[in-house]
Amino acid sequence: MSAKKGDAVAVHYTGRLEDGSIFDSSVSRSPLGFTLGDGNMIKGFDSAVYGMVIGDKKTVTIPAAEAYGERRQDMIIEVPLSQVPPDIHPELGLQLTLQGPGGQPMPVTVVELDEEKIVLDANHDLAGQDLIFDIELVSIG
Repeated sequence: MSAKKGDAVAVHYTGRLEDGSIFDSSVSRSPLGFTLGDGNMIKGFDSAVYGMVIGDKKTVTIPAAEAYGERRQDMIIEVPLSQVPPDIHPELGLQLTLQGPGGQPMPVTVVELDEEKIVLDANHDLAGQDLIFDIELVSIG
């Protein structure tokens, strides 16, 4: 039986960047479970699992466009320091959560700071990067 849309599947995976550095892995944890085609996984990862059978292993390279997208300049936000709440002490690399359009949380990272403003980056950390995944299909349920 091969994995198809709507199947509940579980995989072990290791995700690497093109320089070989590992950004995430399930190998020392429980397998990652998800439903194929439900939109909860990045498009390229979901597509890679289609047609696999239990025990199959593969390595796929997912281009940025099918992963977390390209880095977008419109996701860089400048905020005057006068608008930063007094209980927040911005520093480079600090991660904050803003309220996005529609009220959903929007994680951002402080990427620049001076006497007048802070610059926040709302791009996903992996945006703009091609991702390499080693995937093993563990179960289809």
